[in-house]
Amino acid sequence: MAESLSTETPAASPPATPAIAPPGGGPVPSGAHAVEEAQMLVNLKQIYDPEIPMNIVDLGLIYAFEWKGDEVTLHMTLTAPGCPVAGILADEVKAALEKVPKVKSATVDMIWEPPWTPERMSDFAKRQFGYM
Repeated sequence: MAESLSTETPAASPPATPAIAPPGGGPVPSGAHAVEEAQMLVNLKQIYDPEIPMNIVDLGLIYAFEWKGDEVTLHMTLTAPGCPVAGILADEVKAALEKVPKVKSATVDMIWEPPWTPERMSDFAKRQFGYM
């Protein structure tokens, strides 16, 4: 008895999720794009949460960079899912990322897991807000 061979293509596994930065103020630049990531973090420190007087990096809103060639996706969150300025902030973040040489295009991916908590802030931000 002959066995039949399946012609179905196995389902593609989902893309690997980039490692989320540990609490403490954002991802640490590393790998082939460390220079670009460091410059992006400098640019992102110029962007402040409109409701909290602190930049988005020190607030711990920046979770991870994901690269495909010269295109980058930034995974970030907000302090609350219902933030009314999410769209405006995402546009500002995208523009800051695309100012970095060697970045052809940038995408901002708002994620809610893990949720933001004050523990994600840098030590600088924690001192400013009385958590240390």
